[in-house]
Amino acid sequence: MNRFLFALSVFSLVLVNQGMPLEAAEQQPNILWIIAEDMGPELSCYGTPEVKTPTLDRLAEKGMLFKNAFTVTPVCSTSRSSFMTGMYAMSIDAHNHRSHREGTNPLPDGVRVITDWLRPVGYTTANIRKLTKDRKLSKFYKGTGKTDWNFTYPKGKKPFDVSDFDELKNKQPFYAQINFSETHRGGAWNTSHQHIDHQADPAKVKIPDYYPEHPVTRAVWAQYLNAVMAVDKKVAFILDLLKRDQLDKNTIVIFLGDHGRAMPRGKQWPYDSGLHIPLIVYWPENNSTLPVPVNYKRGEQSEQLISAIDLSATTLALAGVTKPEKMQGQVFLGSQSEPPRTYLFSGRDRGDETVFHIRTVRDKRYRYLRSKYPERPFLQINRYKEASYPIIGLLRHLHSEGKLTGPPLKLMAQSRPKEELYDLENDPWETKNLANSAEHQAARKKLALALDEWMEKIDDKGRIPEDPAIPKFWDERSIRVYTKRLENRPDNWFEIDSALGPYKIQEKK
Repeated sequence: MNRFLFALSVFSLVLVNQGMPLEAAEQQPNILWIIAEDMGPELSCYGTPEVKTPTLDRLAEKGMLFKNAFTVTPVCSTSRSSFMTGMYAMSIDAHNHRSHREGTNPLPDGVRVITDWLRPVGYTTANIRKLTKDRKLSKFYKGTGKTDWNFTYPKGKKPFDVSDFDELKNKQPFYAQINFSETHRGGAWNTSHQHIDHQADPAKVKIPDYYPEHPVTRAVWAQYLNAVMAVDKKVAFILDLLKRDQLDKNTIVIFLGDHGRAMPRGKQWPYDSGLHIPLIVYWPENNSTLPVPVNYKRGEQSEQLISAIDLSATTLALAGVTKPEKMQGQVFLGSQSEPPRTYLFSGRDRGDETVFHIRTVRDKRYRYLRSKYPERPFLQINRYKEASYPIIGLLRHLHSEGKLTGPPLKLMAQSRPKEELYDLENDPWETKNLANSAEHQAARKKLALALDEWMEKIDDKGRIPEDPAIPKFWDERSIRVYTKRLENRPDNWFEIDSALGPYKIQEKK
């Protein structure tokens, strides 16, 4: 047997062992995940006013838009630990944000990151940082290379093979992801308005009912939409690169957020606002070697409930890999498709120094939440947020003056309900708790039972409290990092903070 035939036979054996049909090996598509950090479904194709996202709108028109896609957790490290493995973070002891940084938490047997399932069937894997050799353009057009997982990747190995987009055309088939940080608080957020042609008008944006009607609220929301528009511009650049390298006809493009928006009661909070993400799947057109998969309906806006961990299972299926035995994500496209979900399960635990334990379940109409620590204030101290979220500063300022009423006032409560139930059909902002409503007890009991059964089924590790030394460590670290910044800023910092972009209210007092 010559070397070529031997190599081919070995590769074929690998495909069979992975459950991949041999005929699919000749049709393996490239797969690209475009991940917007801290971004909810605030796109014009989702109906958000004052945002213009023509690139993503076109991608949705030519592809498939999912209206009910949600992450497992509402913060990056726990969410990424989930969707990169296809597992609930709570099952693999990755549910506490910024945990296991000492490197002592390997993944359980039978659990891998998605790239380690794809390499054996011939895929090059990439986490793209570099998009262009042009020094001027590369200041904006670049990826973050973010991983931020709460588990230990094996020492001496790399989860990705390459980081330069230009390498992909010669390394097909590839699975690549690129992360954009404009919608994550920080420098890219603060300057996003400088990169777009149209800036959101704060007077015209629609703000959630749980925020105070105030120029600061509108300014921050408008700048968030500017950041979304900057992401849209970067997606256009990526799609142009695919065409340049003649990759557009054989590359599946999946656009998603890693969790909900970086706003108070959004990021780190397991409501729709912290869990709901955009999801657009584009299947290449006019390629007879890549027939449209089962359940893919071009141009449709699907109402199906999708968990972010389903993306891992579905990506593997589209690459011809049978879903691994332990993987909890469900395939929603292709011949391996599983029945649609009835419920979506999520939760949050410690975030930095802030300790909560909340579990939640959602169906198409209701969201139910259960809190283990109802005695703790809703806005329990989190110094990162106190330093970075002007709306929190505004809330505290208005509350000190007795000017908060209605839903915004509830955010300042010194305790929270043990149980919450929201009718999402009639209360999309989740402000009217129906947990004690007599007419909604059937819904509450049904969801509560489903949540109990899920926690038992996945062996939810969050039921076991963390070693108190761990939150103590993060509390002390947070004090070191943020105390001077919090103490030395002006009283009206929330009116002039860089997170307001071009909409700063007034000068420093």
